[in-house]
Amino acid sequence: MSNILIIKHGSLGDIAQASGAIQDISENHKNDKIYLLTTKAYFEVFKKNPFIHEVILDKRLPRYNLIYLYFLMKELKKFKFSKVFDLQNSSRTNFYKNILFPKAKKEIWSSSITTLPEVINKKEFDKHSVLDRFNHQLQASGVKTSCTLNPDFSWACSEISKIKKNFKLDKFILLFPFCSQHLDIKKWPYYNNLIKLISDKFGNEYKIITAPGPTEINIAKEINAEPLLDNGKALSISQLTSLIKESSFVVANDTGPAHIAAHVGAKGLTLFGKHTTAYKVSIERENFKAIEVTDLNNLSAEKVFERLSKSLN
Repeated sequence: MSNILIIKHGSLGDIAQASGAIQDISENHKNDKIYLLTTKAYFEVFKKNPFIHEVILDKRLPRYNLIYLYFLMKELKKFKFSKVFDLQNSSRTNFYKNILFPKAKKEIWSSSITTLPEVINKKEFDKHSVLDRFNHQLQASGVKTSCTLNPDFSWACSEISKIKKNFKLDKFILLFPFCSQHLDIKKWPYYNNLIKLISDKFGNEYKIITAPGPTEINIAKEINAEPLLDNGKALSISQLTSLIKESSFVVANDTGPAHIAAHVGAKGLTLFGKHTTAYKVSIERENFKAIEVTDLNNLSAEKVFERLSKSLN
């Protein structure tokens, strides 16, 4: 038995996307022990993943914190990993490679750099979709892939019957009007208009709710939908995943919850401006689709409602 390391630091959407790759790695190493290195935000949820044996915490302190770096590298070395799958593919994880396995090629350290096709440069390769890049990386590293292109994040779900009972949830539409403060370009401004259209059409048939993250609770007050909290706190990733999976429909900006919705089979829409494309982030699935426009300010609530209404009918 060998020890295999997977690195996936985040973000939330990336965690959902990587689920298929993690499953393929595990199923190709059935006789080995699978470890995963991640950050505090995703440490607990990864403990639920059935394809991982142990989770290792990386506090991701600044690289100039030499004491922390020394002890992290010392801990990783003690496992004597026979292979590392770098699914983060960041400058930080490449820095780790240069410390742990400075001369390693794809047979030992699998990353987008070590498996880069000879006929293309990194800049061009990064224009491919996220899941296509994962698929190429794993196949080039000798992993047979059957799940990478179709990730299933349902493993992250937890029991939420008490929460649903407290909020009297039966049929509900879930909205995610949030985005990171530095990524306002992703924010669609007409959620309240959409809520009115839904209420006018469906009356009380669907409850309209939001599920704000820890930094979004105050922002949620600007939306005419009930914010779903657990004893005044934001839902955990596992609770959020279950809520999304059990929803009637999801409308979201291009954020982590949208990617969760895509990869748990939820029905819904995500709204894209010019910041990127649905293809590049691999978000469209059988039930979950995208509306892409040049400027989100010019995407009317009526157009979003038309797509929502057709799907619900």
